[in-house]
Amino acid sequence: QVQLVESGGGLVQPGGSLKLSCAVSGSVGSIYAMKWYRQGPGSERELVAGITVDNIINYADSVKGRFTISQDNAKNTVYLQMNPLKPEDTAVYYCNVREERVGGLYQYEHWGRGTQVTVSS
Repeated sequence: QVQLVESGGGLVQPGGSLKLSCAVSGSVGSIYAMKWYRQGPGSERELVAGITVDNIINYADSVKGRFTISQDNAKNTVYLQMNPLKPEDTAVYYCNVREERVGGLYQYEHWGRGTQVTVSS
């Protein structure tokens, strides 16, 4: 069973920073992409940032220049450095991991439970 454990969320003032972490454990195959999504109040879940095993990175336009995604392949961990934060960044942030097994014959997607980020003065 694959588990994703997110950490690093919390309450921060506008202009502040937070760093989210997502550690993958369990019987996981070859991870080929790790992503962060978020879902704000009354909003649909949206992609924030993604990184592939080859370090190809993409960001949502709303966070470009403010957020940085990175990964530690040895630790199966993905990070999201966020600064400066804005009130509109308030959301539950979810980690998403995509893996493949048997030479790519099977592909799986896993989600974390989410961590709350609140940006408010």
